[in-house]
Amino acid sequence: MVKDHEIKPPSYFKLNEVTWVFQEIVNTYGIPTYKEVNPSVFAIVTFPFLFGIMFGDIGHGFVLFLVGAVLCLLSDYLKEKAPGMEGLLGLRYIFLLMGLFATFAGIIYNDLMAIPLWIWDSCYELKELA
Repeated sequence: MVKDHEIKPPSYFKLNEVTWVFQEIVNTYGIPTYKEVNPSVFAIVTFPFLFGIMFGDIGHGFVLFLVGAVLCLLSDYLKEKAPGMEGLLGLRYIFLLMGLFATFAGIIYNDLMAIPLWIWDSCYELKELA
C-alpha cells in the first residue's frame, strides 16, 4: 500500500527569452505549485498593458520603445561585445512591450512629454451660462 507523503513535486516551466522576465515577476509574489495554472502567461500581456495605461505618454513611451527595439535588434552584437549587459538584455522584450503600450495610451490620452496635444476635439459641448 502506497502511503501519501508531505513532499510536493516541483513546478517546471519551459521558459525562453521572452517569458523569462515575466516568470521572474510572478515568482517575486510566489512560485506556482504543482498542477496550478502559471500566471506568467497572463502577465505577458496584462503587465505591459497596465503599465502603459499608468504611464500613458507618447514621448516617454516611444523612448522606452526605442530602447527596447535597439536592444532587440543589437542583442547578438551586445552579447558579444559587452558581456556586462546581459541583465539589461534580458529585459529587452518587456521594455519593448511597455513602450508600445505606453505610446498607444499616450495617443489615446493626447499627451506628449506631459504637454497636451489636442489631436481630437472634445466630445462635450461647452454651453454658455446665461
